[in-house]
Amino acid sequence: MTASLLRWIPRAGSLLFCLLFWQLAASHHWNLLLVTFSNVPTPLAVVQAAVELVNSGKLGEHLSASLSRVFIGFVAATLVGVGLGLAIGRSKWAEDLLLPPLEVLRPIPAVAWIPLAILMFPSSELSMVFITFTGALFPILLNTIHGVEGVDPRLIASAKSLGAGHRAMLLEVVLPGAAPSIITGLAIGMGTSWFCLVTAEMISGQFGIGYYTWESYTIQNYADIVVGMLLIGVLGMGSSLLIKRLGGLFTPWNRPRGKA
Repeated sequence: MTASLLRWIPRAGSLLFCLLFWQLAASHHWNLLLVTFSNVPTPLAVVQAAVELVNSGKLGEHLSASLSRVFIGFVAATLVGVGLGLAIGRSKWAEDLLLPPLEVLRPIPAVAWIPLAILMFPSSELSMVFITFTGALFPILLNTIHGVEGVDPRLIASAKSLGAGHRAMLLEVVLPGAAPSIITGLAIGMGTSWFCLVTAEMISGQFGIGYYTWESYTIQNYADIVVGMLLIGVLGMGSSLLIKRLGGLFTPWNRPRGKA
């Protein structure tokens, strides 16, 4: 067996263990201290609900609605977060001017933005995109600032001594040096965009994975709730992994250290 194949054995084993625990706890209605599994659907019931969702023909509409909202919000957050992060990381004036209000806004949860988002935007679709935007913005912003501030000062001094201008300094020294941290922020931001999706789609709309999950809760379709949760989890994990892989292709000089 290769080393990569051997690593998949404990990973698959941990997933199987979780499924087994879920099956036993849900089928036997376990009560564990403050947690009860009396109303939790079994894995088989969730699979059946997923098959029904696929057969209904609504899965594609839900996926396309959620993917478009997350993608638009994430792209906007990338442009704003990286731009502001570069400015704040490179300029004390920009840091003093921009960082204080951003730090005030950062702890506000996505659900608290719902009333204001409804008032600010002319359509519910823009409101939902805005919620996913706020979820992705701050991880991208803070990691960009951290990456820019972490660039080796000796590299900057060397570039200046060779006559590099502001543009060359930014494109050839600062951005490559900060890129690993920026990519980490992008991966985290993508995950938080999906995290905020349920909150975003609570506003309005008739399609979307978050909307489907929330609607299932309101009509007490417990298996459908889990289907929606798992879809969001898989899509969030897959898109974050895609960001990391693409980031690795664009930053071949940055290789993570091996683990023991």
